[in-house]
Amino acid sequence: MRLSRSVPFLAAAVVAAALTGPAPAAEAAGGAPCEAAGPVRVPGAAFQRSACLADLTTTGLAGTPYTDPADQAGLTARATRLPSGVPGMQIDGYFPDSSHFNTTHGWNHDAQFVIRLPDHWNGGLVVTGAPGTRKQYATDKAISDQVLALGYAYAATDKGNSGVDFYRDGRRPGDAVAEWNERTTQLARAAKRVVAQRYGQAPRRTYATGMSNGGYLTRWQLENHPELYDGGVDWEGTLWTAGGPNLLTSLPTAVAWQLGAARDEDLYAAGFARGSEFLWPYHEKAYWGLTQKLYRAEFDPSFDPACPGPSAGSTLEQILAPCASDASYDYASRPASVRRAVARVALTGRIGRPLITLHGDLDALLPKAADSDVYARMIDASGRGRLHRFYTIEGGTHVDGLYDTWPERLRPLLPCYRSAFSALVAWVEQGAVPPADHTVARPADGDVVDTCAVDGVREPGR
Repeated sequence: MRLSRSVPFLAAAVVAAALTGPAPAAEAAGGAPCEAAGPVRVPGAAFQRSACLADLTTTGLAGTPYTDPADQAGLTARATRLPSGVPGMQIDGYFPDSSHFNTTHGWNHDAQFVIRLPDHWNGGLVVTGAPGTRKQYATDKAISDQVLALGYAYAATDKGNSGVDFYRDGRRPGDAVAEWNERTTQLARAAKRVVAQRYGQAPRRTYATGMSNGGYLTRWQLENHPELYDGGVDWEGTLWTAGGPNLLTSLPTAVAWQLGAARDEDLYAAGFARGSEFLWPYHEKAYWGLTQKLYRAEFDPSFDPACPGPSAGSTLEQILAPCASDASYDYASRPASVRRAVARVALTGRIGRPLITLHGDLDALLPKAADSDVYARMIDASGRGRLHRFYTIEGGTHVDGLYDTWPERLRPLLPCYRSAFSALVAWVEQGAVPPADHTVARPADGDVVDTCAVDGVREPGR
């Protein structure tokens, strides 16, 4: 359903993910040609369940335990056209793990994954990790549907921990986020072998991609494991650097503004864009306080052990409430141990494969000036600029669902993401080098929900 401006739909999704789970697993209804393929095993998995399905897209999986609409809430515009009719095999399961935040399927086990193998395979594989604190089905509409329709195999991970208490995973500060990278690498390696079993050959091309935290994972994978991939698309990835900027250098100012202790000018100085002010009241309700306290608890738990404490909360009000202490949080003055914790997951800009970055100029959670602008400079400084293209999406913000509330001011990034993915494939497979970094203007009219040209490269079929 469509929620009003006063009820943050993302917050509702957070609580749904934290307090409930999808319906218990059920047997697949009917079969598909993949049944003739024989058993496919996921290397290293502690448990897996395979099913041959008539349609692997969210249209076909609606009402089944093979996707989770609640975990996708707010990530796409309501009127987005979605492909359908992709038969094949789906494998759900989990790798060995000691944490139990993910209640999906009633498994109460982390390191859950989904792998989808279309009957009509194009020889490629797409790997992603969940955005935010969501789980493995979060980008089914935003990424899985489209790449499956193009013929790619698809693999997604819950990153090894999820939900608003993810920071409790691990023994040392930074352990939970470090596991995100490990789980993505683990899944990429396993999915390649699964593809080889299913189709009789390894994928010819493998692409990393993701949005928000999934975009961070894409950056990290191309920096640290370029041997596993041929390229990637980074959709507003989170920036982590030990010396800053990072979330802990921009969000405290937003929390201070939220609590009446900072001015608009302070937010501009922290990187928040002029023109994004209309989004701030929503973000103070749904994002700023929650995000700051969770990541500060992950990397700097000694700053305020009482908030959020052993849990971020059990009610919507508790979960979204900021820690008052975070309004005065100063990352630069914190002990060196905090920077060491961030350094364990920090980005360097030393990508080893082609990468396309997209970032909305009205992103009010990860301001472009404090995130992708900085990362682009890091890539250039490392001498890898020839491998990177960075496109600013005019009118884009952090989640496409906000377009439904402000259609006159925003545009969804999803069609631009699909265009960018096409551009990446042409770059990697045909040598069609994309143009230099530029801003993709918001059109004055036309179908902004489903069309976008990144320098003339359009979504296939448009």
